[in-house]
Amino acid sequence: MDPHMLLSIVNMKLRDQYSSLNDLARSYDIDAEALCKKLSEAGYHYQTTSNQFK
Repeated sequence: MDPHMLLSIVNMKLRDQYSSLNDLARSYDIDAEALCKKLSEAGYHYQTTSNQFK
């Protein structure tokens, strides 16, 4: 998946449904570290305080 599209989807889910990245990862049974790595390769990093990737 295109990392920019992934960013949009993940940030929307974090904003609307999940209070943390771990909650989202658990709900979709995905590896949070792998997701962070994928988005990091595109220049985005998870910000705990804002609960979004920037």
